[in-house]
Amino acid sequence: MKDPRDIIKRPIITEHTSSLMANKKYVFEVDPRANKTEIKQAVEKIFKVKVVGVNTMRVPGKLKRYGRYSGYTSEWKKAIVSLSADSKELEFFETV
Repeated sequence: MKDPRDIIKRPIITEHTSSLMANKKYVFEVDPRANKTEIKQAVEKIFKVKVVGVNTMRVPGKLKRYGRYSGYTSEWKKAIVSLSADSKELEFFETV
């Protein structure tokens, strides 16, 4: 089995994902080869919570130009993880 920290790369924190956090839904960048079951087990092991559902999507690379040269940014995979109602909230920021 893979190390859970190799599957979950980082949390995605934007205005939209912050509003999802109120409904106990959290967004992560994950390994593109990871499946939903591996993502669920990794989140449960790292954060000690109960996961109800996992939705995944592949984010395609965008065309970027630098002068006359053009190329694509990397493609990556995003996972939206829903926690059970009795799970604790995940804290990404330290409270001041």
